Amino acid sequence: MARSDLLLNLVQAGADRGRFEKIVNEIIADERAKNHNILADRLQASLAAQHNLKVAQFAQEPDRQLKELFLERNPRVGLEDLVLPDIVRESCKELVEEQFRKDVLQAHNLRPRHKLLLAGPPGNGKTSLAEAIAYEIGIPLLTVRYEGIVGSYLGETATRLKALFDFVKTRQCVLFFDEFETLGKERGDEHESGEIKRLVSSLLLQLDDLPSYVIAIAASNHHKLLDSAVWRRFDLKLALPKPSGEQCEDWLKRFEQQQKITLGKSIKGIIQEIQFGNFAELQQFCMDIRRKYSLTYEQSKTSEIVSKVIQQWKDRSQMLQAGDIQWTESPS
Repeated sequence: MARSDLLLNLVQAGADRGRFEKIVNEIIADERAKNHNILADRLQASLAAQHNLKVAQFAQEPDRQLKELFLERNPRVGLEDLVLPDIVRESCKELVEEQFRKDVLQAHNLRPRHKLLLAGPPGNGKTSLAEAIAYEIGIPLLTVRYEGIVGSYLGETATRLKALFDFVKTRQCVLFFDEFETLGKERGDEHESGEIKRLVSSLLLQLDDLPSYVIAIAASNHHKLLDSAVWRRFDLKLALPKPSGEQCEDWLKRFEQQQKITLGKSIKGIIQEIQFGNFAELQQFCMDIRRKYSLTYEQSKTSEIVSKVIQQWKDRSQMLQAGDIQWTESPS
């Protein structure tokens, strides 16, 4: 059954239609978290019927048009699997704890933080961190699909965005916006159309109305393009910069432990030779070693494989810098 505080709030909502629907959606999400899906479906159907909406097992099996707005998957990466700055790890652990102890916060008229903005250059773990937070809480990760959200007609994008938010309010999940500047651009930019400015205003309203059991995470490679009002909507803002030398060492040591191999070369020497620009390059470098190691007919010494991969990376980097070739793929 729903928690007593939710039922009490429902009664107190009275004639306030907006507050009433918000509380009912929270009850539905609470019941789904307990796997009481039959009751949750009946509540959802009853709420939708009051608006003459079509119900298609909304939270269990969203209709085809709704599925085009997001990609859902079960997370497999936890916080301990990532190499993170200490302040980022600590802040994310606090956010997770607040979700698990939300009843304590509510008893003090507080609610858990649930809107997180991640800023930093590409390839440094923003998407992985969103997945890790979903994993730690034990809820699905819903990644927004902009090709399904952004329409070509006036008002179409805002309508689809509202449909997405209406759906996520019925369940506990992480709603992830990658490249958030696509939707949250600065409204003062004179080069942007009125449609974009209306979209940002709609987005802000939707974020304000989001219940605390939905974790909204936005990632931006160009955070300076974001509207100033967008920044204020997030309770927690974290930077994910390119990896330090110490973090690169940590990554490669973890690789050795996970693969049960020894690179056979100085890890600090490898980092000095390659000068990795982001964690994605570290991942690609390690994958190159794994592939060569797996395909070697007679298992070569790992040090020989690592030396060969290092030389290939250096050669490709030099060609790229010299402009002798137009790369169409990542130089890995």
